[in-house]
Amino acid sequence: MSAPARRAAHEVLRAVHAGRVDLATALDRARGRLADPRDRALAGEIALGVERQRAALDHLVGQAASRPLPAVTPAALDLLRAAAYQLRFLDRVPAHAAVADTVGLARETGVGHAAGFVNAVLRTLADERRPLSLPAAPEGDLRKAGARRRALDYLATTLSHPRWLVERWLDRHGFAAAEAWARFDNAPAPVTLRANLARNGAAELQRILDAQGVRTDAAEIAPHGLVVREGDPRSTPAAAEGRFVVQEEASQLVVELAAPAEGSRVLDLCAAPGGKTAGLAGGAGPRGLVVASDFRPRRVALLQRSLARLRPARAAVVRLDATAPLPFARVFDRVLVDAPCSGLGALRSDPDVRWRRAPGDLPRFAARQLAMLGRAAETVRPGGRLVYATCSSEPEENDEVVDRFLAAHPEYELTAPAAGPAVERVVDRRGCLRTLPFRHGVEAFFGALLVRR
Repeated sequence: MSAPARRAAHEVLRAVHAGRVDLATALDRARGRLADPRDRALAGEIALGVERQRAALDHLVGQAASRPLPAVTPAALDLLRAAAYQLRFLDRVPAHAAVADTVGLARETGVGHAAGFVNAVLRTLADERRPLSLPAAPEGDLRKAGARRRALDYLATTLSHPRWLVERWLDRHGFAAAEAWARFDNAPAPVTLRANLARNGAAELQRILDAQGVRTDAAEIAPHGLVVREGDPRSTPAAAEGRFVVQEEASQLVVELAAPAEGSRVLDLCAAPGGKTAGLAGGAGPRGLVVASDFRPRRVALLQRSLARLRPARAAVVRLDATAPLPFARVFDRVLVDAPCSGLGALRSDPDVRWRRAPGDLPRFAARQLAMLGRAAETVRPGGRLVYATCSSEPEENDEVVDRFLAAHPEYELTAPAAGPAVERVVDRRGCLRTLPFRHGVEAFFGALLVRR
């Protein structure tokens, strides 16, 4: 019988690669079936690691295999990827255990016909005398013949990112930045919290969590954020009491960009899972009102559960299609469109996204984003603020959407946010919020503040 963690990791990878579910959902389900916390941790580490290093793993497996990878069944290939990750990236996993368990798992999961092949490939990978290699980083001037190709081979294969995406980063930011960005994406994401201001500030939350065995540090940029360095905050009484949300640091800055004043009326479109809604409600206070919406029933239910736990002062949940006419007059002081996007700026948190996106997806996302922004614009009062945000790294979903919106809506103007420590270091020359992993050490988020004249 194979180790429970390895079986769970294999089930996660099969579900994700078959397109049945995303990685986060598959992991939540698999971990829920594992009683031992060590198994839950190892299953997560293997599944996340495979997605982060998939191109590098395929390159190594391809060198060790006696047949081309397209000829290997998907189930067998996922077994090989998971075992190769353990052999090459997890020093604490004994090679013999990874090989033996994987061969046993091949027999248990319906690919017993490939058990001999799997065994042979893994023994080759485990043999340190075999000359398996990955593309090396280029040296010298990238303008020299072949240097650009070598740079892309290294970024795409060794650092395991889609070639089309790292080519964009290389052209926009240069090799050093593209390399640092890819390495950032491949590192495990820390657990980052945002204090629920309806219950406590960041300093008070830090003291409460410390008493409950969770050690944290103040976030570098987000003013209400804490970064966990020890313990599991999600299993504490503070979590059950709704004292925080788990939210990446760059994502927290979107609320700071909206900056609702006390007593504001706020519309939060595409609001699930509700972390930003709670932040907006904290700014609007008990005299304000936040209307939070989403469209898919499952997302609406998630939003309702989150707000029931977080208990913001005044927040209502409604189901809306943000691409259709909205049932509101021009009454809102702040409207947030945290638009569904490619997610290419958040590959550290969601590593499987890099393999599910293609260049042709970007215009499709942009068209939907522009439609949402146009509908949202109809609900903002004169002098009010419309905030557009994505977790995308790509201009088609960011600047180009804003430019197209402004061309069609002359009553709006792009405005730089008021200077303040929360956002001033991440506002670019155009006045947009723009975080970059290689520069700010957080995921790539974009935000634009559009003011109605």
